[in-house]
Amino acid sequence: MVPKLRHILVLAAAGLSASCAIDRSVGLAPEIELASLDELPSPQAEAFYLIGPQEVLLIEVVGATSLSGTYLTDLSGQLTFPLIGVLNIAGKSPSYAGKIIADKLRGDYLRDPQVRVIPKDFPVPSISIGGQVKRPGNYPAVGQPTLLRLVNQAEGVTEYARLDDVVVMRTVAKQRYIGVYNLGAIQRGNYPDPQLFSNDIVLVGDSPERRRLQTLLQVLPPIVTTAAILIAQ
Repeated sequence: MVPKLRHILVLAAAGLSASCAIDRSVGLAPEIELASLDELPSPQAEAFYLIGPQEVLLIEVVGATSLSGTYLTDLSGQLTFPLIGVLNIAGKSPSYAGKIIADKLRGDYLRDPQVRVIPKDFPVPSISIGGQVKRPGNYPAVGQPTLLRLVNQAEGVTEYARLDDVVVMRTVAKQRYIGVYNLGAIQRGNYPDPQLFSNDIVLVGDSPERRRLQTLLQVLPPIVTTAAILIAQ
């Protein structure tokens, strides 16, 4: 398998064991570990959205219209539901919350309940991109977004972009990962264009060398400037 990344950093939990191997040679903080992975792990789709406090939920119990309706979680994210009482669904995905309700209803009240939980204000899944791109911001994570497509949506990189220092940050199962990509190599077809997922954060690095050269060209005489350009090429 051809590695897609220069390296992957794992931002470990606070209780990281002292026995874990941490590469100090690359200047990592104590809570960061260098992982030998070829690609960033993919998050589960259902983890993109988690229920919070005071959230309006549309809950449908198939075949039980008296139980279906609009509900509101309290300040701690708990839900009071008919027949089964108070349920703690804070931090749970809508599909998992539906499973909790179905399990409580099964047997005593319904034989095989089917429950759907839909947040009323369900946000559009998005990916954030910043750094040296022409139009930083949040972009919808629709279809199968990739790193190169996202950069193109952001109208490409700026003149000061460092193409070999493009960072993708992702959280999977409460574990944070950082992957460093070479966008120039991806553009040339040397490596596959990696898929991105909702809640990913992409940062395109800055090249101090390009900035210094630009400043130098602004202050040098025209003849020297031409020579500097030829040297840079």
